[in-house]
Amino acid sequence: MVDPEVSERIAARRAELDGLEEQLVKQLAEVRAEPDELAVAERVLQRMSEQIVEERAPAAPVTASVGGQTVRMVPHRASGVEETALPPEYQRILSVVRQAAGPVMTRQVGEELGLDTGVRGKLEPLRGKLSKLVGRGCLWKLPDGRFTTRL
Repeated sequence: MVDPEVSERIAARRAELDGLEEQLVKQLAEVRAEPDELAVAERVLQRMSEQIVEERAPAAPVTASVGGQTVRMVPHRASGVEETALPPEYQRILSVVRQAAGPVMTRQVGEELGLDTGVRGKLEPLRGKLSKLVGRGCLWKLPDGRFTTRL
């Protein structure tokens, strides 16, 4: 017959081993699940990276057909839309307004651009372009008719 003390030690050791086995089974399940979780995290990260690249990519100039001619549209001012998306003449106008010491009148912009400011008909198209830049959020128009850059 087996000594009762030995039987107790054997039973205690079995209980200890059963507890260890439970812990190891639990750890093994966690270890096996982690690669799947990492794969999902990698896919999410990849998608987010692609979205960031798309958001930071310069906006392509938008064109439209007007009267059978292709014209370049003036985009609205927004984050991610760079000044280079504007047509060249609008870029020059913005540059003149930025370089001015303060708010400028249409005539002053025309003089800087080399337009014949003595002829009213030469300033009206420029006034229209300045107003379009105001409407697109690139410039401010003050109540006195002068234009300035947005802060």
